[in-house]
Amino acid sequence: MNFFDYEIPAEGESFTTLFESDRLTVGRIVSSDQLEAKHYCQEVDEWVLLLEGEATLRIDTTLKTLNKGESLHIPAHTPHEVLATKKGTLWLALYMKV
Repeated sequence: MNFFDYEIPAEGESFTTLFESDRLTVGRIVSSDQLEAKHYCQEVDEWVLLLEGEATLRIDTTLKTLNKGESLHIPAHTPHEVLATKKGTLWLALYMKV
């Protein structure tokens, strides 16, 4: 599998699991610029690296904009949502069970 071989969804996001074990899931997320409101509060720690594009997130009550090359750690049980992305935003995501 080539990490950079993907299609940009017309709306929303696509998630591909790249690796999974008992304590870790590694995924690729590809975002369109047409997102639906979706709130997350996961049971696992999440770390994301933005490889392409731009994204604006609300982490609890704080707004955060990520640009290409920036990463973000979201601790388990932290409310968050992706508010906006540029078409073709590409993420590497790690989900770690605590």
